[in-house]
Amino acid sequence: MDEAPSSKTIARWKRQAGEYAVQFVRSGMVVGLGYGSTAIHALRLIGSQIRAGKLENILAVPTSVSIAREAEEEGIPLTTLEAHPEIDLTIDGADEVDPQFNLIKGGGGALLREKIVAQSTRREVIVVDGTKLSPRLGTRFPLPVEVLPFGWSTQKGYLESMGALVERRVGQWGEPYTTDAGNFILDCRFGPIENPASLAATLDARAGIVVHGLFLGLTHDLVVADREGVRHHTAT
Repeated sequence: MDEAPSSKTIARWKRQAGEYAVQFVRSGMVVGLGYGSTAIHALRLIGSQIRAGKLENILAVPTSVSIAREAEEEGIPLTTLEAHPEIDLTIDGADEVDPQFNLIKGGGGALLREKIVAQSTRREVIVVDGTKLSPRLGTRFPLPVEVLPFGWSTQKGYLESMGALVERRVGQWGEPYTTDAGNFILDCRFGPIENPASLAATLDARAGIVVHGLFLGLTHDLVVADREGVRHHTAT
């Protein structure tokens, strides 16, 4: 059995995957900037290439307040979906990826804006290290479900009635974690999810659930970095 990779090794894979995806960015594009420890490397390289004159006339739509700050620090011009409702290319990460390129996202709490951006982009490029690959969603990572603070405990009970082990996410000081939109996140351990599409439809129909971390059929390209190097896969 292969030895588990060290944190230093995983950090290197993250950087390799994130930077690899920047080759798909072209001057003049509107680019979605995803959240996370892998996608951040793409953001920083895009900023570097803008400053070096290798990329011009780039506009970016950030998926979180913190990513907007990072982009501004890197000199990446920002725009909005109101000004540019169709994004040319988005580079984002994932917490878990199945063989069909379906995803669990939301470990960083930006799933609502990430899903809005993903649904508005022509080409969604997902960048991950090899530890995020999974035979079935829910095997390695809980499913984040963003809920309104009003009546949040009723959503917890509903999700538990579906068989999930549910915890409300907490912040750095033990307070309830709140998203950029002011909502709570319930981390739900369903175990391996047999039918992600059915679960997604059920969650989508529940009042009080704002968004869930199942990103199904949205990935166009998957970039994976691991012991075998960096690999680029295209969805069929």
